[in-house]
Amino acid sequence: MAWILLVIAGMTEVVWAIGLKLADGFTNVVPSLVTLVFIGISFLLFAFAMKTIPIGTAYAVFTGIGAAGTAILGILLFSENASIEKLFFLSLLLVGIIGLKVVDGKETSRKEVKS
Repeated sequence: MAWILLVIAGMTEVVWAIGLKLADGFTNVVPSLVTLVFIGISFLLFAFAMKTIPIGTAYAVFTGIGAAGTAILGILLFSENASIEKLFFLSLLLVGIIGLKVVDGKETSRKEVKS
């Protein structure tokens, strides 16, 4: 359940980052409000996930999902650069996030066997 909360927290980070762009320095009311609401949701879910997921892993996954998702939406919504190099490194970031989940799952399994 903690991993589901963490992934949702990362996705809500993407929402508030895009909202922050659309808020235009908090001069647009609706995107500003959406941004503030999703910042709260994002951090609340992140805090719940960290009850069981190690902080280093949780933070890396949280920010990784946020960074990758925001970069991908920046390409799709705002016509930002989509070079091969950028896409390659975004892919590496996503592989790293998946790798952290796999490693954490193995460590959790080892702890359960010892108990």
